[in-house]
Amino acid sequence: MKLLALLISTSALLAQVKHEDLLKSPNADWLTVAGDFRGQRHSPLKQITSANANQLVPKWVHHIEKANGLRTNPVVYQGIMYVTSNNEVRGIDAASGRLLWQWKDSRAKKDGANRGVALLGDRVFFITADCFLTALDRRSGAVLWQKQYASIDDGVFATMAPFAVKDRVLVGVGGGDTGMRGFVAAYSAATGEELWRFWTVPKKGEPGADSWGKLVQYGGAATWLSGTYDPESNTLYWTTGNPWPDFTGQERSGDNLYSCSLVALDLETGKIKWHFQFTPHDTHDWDAQAWPVLVDLPWKGQPRKLVLHANRNGFFYVLDRTTGEFLQATKLVDQLDWASGIDAKGRPIELPGKAPTPAGNRVCPGVRGATNWMSPSWNPDTKLLYVVTLEQCDIFTSSSKEPEPNKGFSGGGAGPKPVDLGQFFLRAFDPLTGKRVWEYPMTGPGESWAGTVSTAGGVVFFGDDDGHLVGVDAKTGANVWHFNVGEGLTASPISYAVNGQQRIAIASATAIFSFGLFEPVKAVPLPAKR
Repeated sequence: MKLLALLISTSALLAQVKHEDLLKSPNADWLTVAGDFRGQRHSPLKQITSANANQLVPKWVHHIEKANGLRTNPVVYQGIMYVTSNNEVRGIDAASGRLLWQWKDSRAKKDGANRGVALLGDRVFFITADCFLTALDRRSGAVLWQKQYASIDDGVFATMAPFAVKDRVLVGVGGGDTGMRGFVAAYSAATGEELWRFWTVPKKGEPGADSWGKLVQYGGAATWLSGTYDPESNTLYWTTGNPWPDFTGQERSGDNLYSCSLVALDLETGKIKWHFQFTPHDTHDWDAQAWPVLVDLPWKGQPRKLVLHANRNGFFYVLDRTTGEFLQATKLVDQLDWASGIDAKGRPIELPGKAPTPAGNRVCPGVRGATNWMSPSWNPDTKLLYVVTLEQCDIFTSSSKEPEPNKGFSGGGAGPKPVDLGQFFLRAFDPLTGKRVWEYPMTGPGESWAGTVSTAGGVVFFGDDDGHLVGVDAKTGANVWHFNVGEGLTASPISYAVNGQQRIAIASATAIFSFGLFEPVKAVPLPAKR
């Protein structure tokens, strides 16, 4: 292992990942889970194009022992790729796929999937399933410090990738389906000291607490997906999960702030600037855990700073990211029957008879939502947002039993029953009109949790529901390449460069794949006969 480490250049190992580097990502590197702070997931690399993408071939495959449904989004810095598994981080040679180092927390009290790491300075930041924020030496994987920021005894856990900004690391928690209280917290990247904490469910007596009824202490609103960040306004954008109990709302009368919302927080203090609630008093588990994508576009003739959000409730939202003002909402999916639309203030116009009942109600979209945490991407050249969507309906049932924290969905067997397998589509939307420009139908078994990456070469790469990494033309959606990895895909692809060659990488269920353009092997002349 030491010999492999020596193969990586000394400059790469000693270089510091500065905040200024993160601001410039992505380039040859892919420094954050979403590629950049804005969540656009667009690579400026253009060696791979819609014309030559059919020449892509696997360059290497790195298997991770005992992996099962990897969700890690690789990050790459100067030839080293960092990936995660169950309570484990690995440093990999991005050119060859060879293991450089690995670290696993054998003391973790919980197992679970993990979505990736954050880089800052000479450190890799990682969160274990039992909520220990961990700082590792980027060169060796040695532990520098650990900080427990929540306890699994309180019904919380972690699957998220931390989010490093300036001199701090942001974290959140999962567990909103079992009765808990969500939060976003900031920690010093140098010492692990807690700097601030924003609770997504107010305490009794605080503003918004009257929107919860008697379940305010266990309201949910988990925060298990990383956020995005606007450096100009120093604002952090973070989405929140569903209220609890998921499908039974009588014990939590009101809108249930700040569940199913986008909150804008001051990075320095954690104080809320504004919030927008997509689904007030949600009873269908339509949390807002999908990436808020930050773009600057002319809106009705005037330059405007926008945030785009494709929501599980079936609508595609455009908001002013400075004020939180609602601007527009259009349909993500065709099968949407719980609301007739969104009113001028951004509230859904709900249709009667669509709340869960003990006997069950058929509602579209289903519990997995019109989309989910699969990463969207934005192409500044086409000015299109690419989103994986699901056309599906479910039968939602409620429970009459008193809910108990940490006991599952809502007690009494309440929850969704699928009506059909559904069908996934990759769709391209114009945010100025909200209209669907093109769609790519998937033909697999209806299971997909993989997102997208856009590239300057005019190709959008995504994982389909049949175990294929697929490339389509960014303007038309026409298929230009696909490769069957042989197992399911539950993570999103990235684009990076190593040794001057553009690569596309993605985690499958058990391995990391890296693809590049085919390079013919040069013939070696045979020795002359004597």
